[in-house]
Amino acid sequence: QVQLVESGGGLVQPGESLRLSCAASGIYFVFYAMGYYRQAPGKERELVAGITNGGTTIYADSVKGRFSLTADIAENTVYLTMNSLKSEDTAVYYCHARSTTNPTRDYWGQGTQVTVSS
Repeated sequence: QVQLVESGGGLVQPGESLRLSCAASGIYFVFYAMGYYRQAPGKERELVAGITNGGTTIYADSVKGRFSLTADIAENTVYLTMNSLKSEDTAVYYCHARSTTNPTRDYWGQGTQVTVSS
């Protein structure tokens, strides 16, 4: 059974930092591309950051230079470090995994709330 367990969300003030974690089980990490999406109230879910099994990362323009996505292969965990948070970063953040050998296999975490407010 595949599980993506997220942690690390919370309430912070503008300019502060948070680190989200996504621990994957039931999949061979090296065969999956991982990423984080977010969905704010009334908006569509959007890609925030992604990392391939080769280590290449991509970021949404709105978070470039502020967010960093890293992967710990040994721990089957990805980390999204979010710096200089803004109110517009407020959303539910979802971890996502997609098989690089069978793209129809994709999985979502339960979501974690990030609220940036003074």
